[in-house]
Amino acid sequence: MQRLVLEALLAGDGGEAAVKALAALRSGGSYWVGDRAQPAGQHVGVYRHRLQRMRMHGIEPPGLERAVRLVREQGRPVRTGMIDAVDRSWVTLLFLTEDGEALLACAGWSLPLVRKPLVRNPSP
Repeated sequence: MQRLVLEALLAGDGGEAAVKALAALRSGGSYWVGDRAQPAGQHVGVYRHRLQRMRMHGIEPPGLERAVRLVREQGRPVRTGMIDAVDRSWVTLLFLTEDGEALLACAGWSLPLVRKPLVRNPSP
């Protein structure tokens, strides 16, 4: 999927995750969208469980509860995708229609900062 097409799909959603995903794309973030759809029930089970686990750790990912509900209600196979912010501080999960022509929902969450190990200069 071309970046501009994905940007257009995200521009219509308006949720917090879509706004952050659109900003990430426009600032050069990486993304991928699956080539084929998977059964909705597969995604619902996986992401409902992930939502429960995140909540156990005090994380409330914007849009994930809504995304799980919408995918379940839609009931048809969906394509998924991901968008990563350039600085890897935020990731967005996308749920698209089977043909990839419409965005069903998206959810996002911040990623923990990964500190680079301190490299010491060797003594001369």
